Amino acid sequence: MISYLKGFVAGVQTINGNRVVLTLEVNGTGYDLQIPQRLANQLTTTGDVVQIFTHYQIREEVPMLYGFSSPSERDLFRHLLSVSGIGAALAIALLDTLELPELVQAIIAANTQMLIQAPGVGKKTAERICLELKSKLIEWRKSAGFFVATGGPAPGILEEVQMTLFALGYTAHEVSHALHVVSENIGLPKDAYVEDWIKQAIAHLSSSEQFMAHSS
Repeated sequence: MISYLKGFVAGVQTINGNRVVLTLEVNGTGYDLQIPQRLANQLTTTGDVVQIFTHYQIREEVPMLYGFSSPSERDLFRHLLSVSGIGAALAIALLDTLELPELVQAIIAANTQMLIQAPGVGKKTAERICLELKSKLIEWRKSAGFFVATGGPAPGILEEVQMTLFALGYTAHEVSHALHVVSENIGLPKDAYVEDWIKQAIAHLSSSEQFMAHSS
């Protein structure tokens, strides 16, 4: 079993429109690893030395090597693969849509509205992920060092707020971060009106967009 590879980035390419493959040169040998787009975005310079944590899988007699930025990301990928009906493509899509703490929180809280933002993940699949992984991740997150944030709207309000923000074109990561900021920094009560949560979240997201525009 290969736990990790450490070597030079020889190249990163996208295959078939959605598979991102990293070629890593280790002691003169090039390894092709399928990686999340999030990791590819961090590998900007060819020739950099990086350590990639790996998962080896044989599917239909074809060996595949998957690469991740940390042991925790690889472990969560393996947890997702253990869910019936979840293959590598859907697992990677989930890892690309939400950052690790957000993904763990969404599964533990059974927040299917967040999970279905990942390409290819429907409501039934999201429900199955939550059902099969909730108890496992409650235990795993302690050893992995993830702590579920308590901030955000009450459950009955959360889904409506999220659906509105998604409809406005914001990503799952942007929505999750904005609701956390509104809860922690502004101190909006969990049971405040839906409209108040939406208004404050949009205000935060708009100010972030203006900051990014001025910095670019």
